[in-house]
Amino acid sequence: MKKILIVDDEKSVQFLYEKVFKKEIDQRQFEIIFSISGEDALKKIQDSEELNDYKLVISDINMPGLSGFELLKELKSLNPDMQIFMSSAYTDIERQSLAKELGADDYITKPVDFNFLREKIISIVS
Repeated sequence: MKKILIVDDEKSVQFLYEKVFKKEIDQRQFEIIFSISGEDALKKIQDSEELNDYKLVISDINMPGLSGFELLKELKSLNPDMQIFMSSAYTDIERQSLAKELGADDYITKPVDFNFLREKIISIVS
């Protein structure tokens, strides 16, 4: 099963993603795994059987401990081909530019446009 890792320190995000992608999850198009910290996300990926078990990581930028940008650097050093989207309520060009410089494949602003995100996810996992 194709896995997508959502990394966000706000627990309500898990409920939201599970609700929005219920049909895809029920149809086993992909599985969504959640982490509430950068450290936990890094451990989950390092502990997975293969580095490409996760088809996509969507990470919040502002988190206590390991920030989204630090997680992005770590993950790209482990697997440069891993698809990683950064997510933030901040829309400033500086953050978006830094995300791209560090290797992010996309930048998603909150509130998330889930129809747009659904299309992106389906293209990655199919």
